[in-house]
Amino acid sequence: MLLRLRLLCGSLLGGTLLLALLCLGAQNLEDRPQLRLGLTRTAPLPTGFIVGVALVLGVISGGASAALLLPGTTPADEG
Repeated sequence: MLLRLRLLCGSLLGGTLLLALLCLGAQNLEDRPQLRLGLTRTAPLPTGFIVGVALVLGVISGGASAALLLPGTTPADEG
């Protein structure tokens, strides 16, 4: 259980650090397209920021799935 928690916290911390670096690096870019999400549109965002957010979400979801799919011990195994 402790290993799962460490994996989950590590992936969240790594994703947060990547997002912070991404926000710092996406400043003052000229090309800012909008995304169409169903009936609405997002604010104009730099292309690198959109790709970076997809990367950060992939890191977080990959770490979370690895933590949840890790084989654990059952109470029968401990005794």
